[in-house]
Amino acid sequence: MTASGDERDAVHGHDAGAARSTRTVRTTESTGTTGAAGLTPARARRAALRCLAGSLTLVTVLGHLVPGFEQPCLAPVAGAATGVAAELVLESLDAWACLRRPRYLSPRSGRAGGTLDFFLPSYVTGLLCAMFLYGGGRLSPVVLATLVGVSGRYVLRFRGTGGPVLNPAALGTATVLLLSWNGAAPYRFTAVAPEPFDVVAPPVVLGLGVALHAGLTGRLPLLAGWAGGFAAQAVVRGVLSGVSVMDALLPVTGVAFALYTVYVVADPDTTPAGRRAQVVFGAATAAVHGLLVVLGVDRGPFLALVAVCACRGAALAVRARWRRRAARALAVSSAARPAVSPGTAPAASTATAATAATAEPR
Repeated sequence: MTASGDERDAVHGHDAGAARSTRTVRTTESTGTTGAAGLTPARARRAALRCLAGSLTLVTVLGHLVPGFEQPCLAPVAGAATGVAAELVLESLDAWACLRRPRYLSPRSGRAGGTLDFFLPSYVTGLLCAMFLYGGGRLSPVVLATLVGVSGRYVLRFRGTGGPVLNPAALGTATVLLLSWNGAAPYRFTAVAPEPFDVVAPPVVLGLGVALHAGLTGRLPLLAGWAGGFAAQAVVRGVLSGVSVMDALLPVTGVAFALYTVYVVADPDTTPAGRRAQVVFGAATAAVHGLLVVLGVDRGPFLALVAVCACRGAALAVRARWRRRAARALAVSSAARPAVSPGTAPAASTATAATAATAEPR
């Protein structure tokens, strides 16, 4: 069947529009524009890291100036110093083993604040480990947790991107808590704080964190999934085990829940980027936490986050392996096809053309 001139013009116009759309998509991908914020993914990540590190530093300082934080004043200093030192040593060893230049000395780090931005994740990990662990007058639990968390970023990471599989702060904190080194998590961050501070602090931390994640990281669906899942697991526990729903929801009113929600569970480097995947990730973390509470396992949020991150990493590894096998199989099948002479059309193309010729126009 022969197409008319109008049909050919319509087809050519559609192809031209598709080509323009493809060029537009490729241009957008090459520039990495995120749309709403008008920042490339790299710039958005740097801005988010700086805001997270700055706000966490401010919270740490205020928490120790205003009576309430139970940790020693030297704990955040030890955690931050350990994190930066461990990052420096591990990156130098990894660069030497891979015959490459260390990333803190790469040309990209030569820009303003580039080297500082490289050490911000380990700095944040050290502050978080110091914030969620209490070792009395000893700093060894904080140092160990920070070492485990920063080392996990190099030992367990995705192939190609090099991103960490497990949340560093959750991994280090959960490891120390499981070792029972008297590194118990502080039961209240505002134990002896003035009365207005202990009431205002949780909503202020949550509000600032939500604004930060909405503007830079795009992790609002994850926060919604985590909050909704936490409420759902509290209701389910109240129905099945007879626990008071209000008691199960009581942690939501504390500073620890706000800090964990803003700085730990919504870590951009160890969480998915898609909206649906974020909701599933947050809800799964809350569900595992509820299951651990029912089983009588303490320190549920950190163990739940480590477990969900491990499952996500395993699923992504299996999918990547399956895709590599499919690509190799396709390459082998393409190489095994018989050569077609210049004057002969392929059989598949001939069959397709015959089918199209006999089909009635729609």
